[in-house]
Amino acid sequence: MSAAPVFPPLMTGRAAEAEDPFLLACKEAESDGDPGLLVWRVTSETLSAALVLVPESLLEPAMAGFIACAVGLQNALGALAPPETAVHLDWSGGIILNGAEAGRLRVAAPSRDPAEEPDWLVVGFDLALSLPPGAEPGENPGRTALDQEGCGGLDPLRLLEAWSRHTLLWLNALDDAEGRADLHREWQGLAWKLGETVAVTVAGLQEAGRFLGADENFGMLIETGGTTRLIRLSALIEEV
Repeated sequence: MSAAPVFPPLMTGRAAEAEDPFLLACKEAESDGDPGLLVWRVTSETLSAALVLVPESLLEPAMAGFIACAVGLQNALGALAPPETAVHLDWSGGIILNGAEAGRLRVAAPSRDPAEEPDWLVVGFDLALSLPPGAEPGENPGRTALDQEGCGGLDPLRLLEAWSRHTLLWLNALDDAEGRADLHREWQGLAWKLGETVAVTVAGLQEAGRFLGADENFGMLIETGGTTRLIRLSALIEEV
């Protein structure tokens, strides 16, 4: 594993040392940090990273950046993991590896107000490389790690580099309607439990129903008792 990953020209990497990359990226964004700042940290158990975005649209359309980062991570895992590894994306941020959660994506912004144009958006993820010390394989069937799914030899920094490249491609695609449509189709093919009954917790409240799909801004369409409701993707924002 090399000492420092190499990112595309539009991204600037920074090792987080002992800090949480997501919180550090948010702190930098609040201080007018540069767009494209990618903060990362690797431990024996976890790969964590966060990317600072500066949208040029209202909040709800800008949330497509969260999806671009999620699909970019799935694409990176798909390219580097063994071909039999199934990688899906839970609408609320879960990273699903062979049917179990191996990590989560997070998103932060200054506000959840859909009528505002956010000054910044930070998208981050934590991905389990191995189980915590003392944890037994299969002890928690709903949780897993890369080394439990045949991906133990995957270099986390190569994965980080691949995430940056795939994510940049999807972010660039958001500049036009065709690119957003391509992202929507790609994401729909990766969405975990699409068409099934799901339960999601948003802002402390649990919503349950059949997951029908997503609207043009990737809000969840959920059906309960014959009524379809929309849960805005911006409801996932952590205000920091």
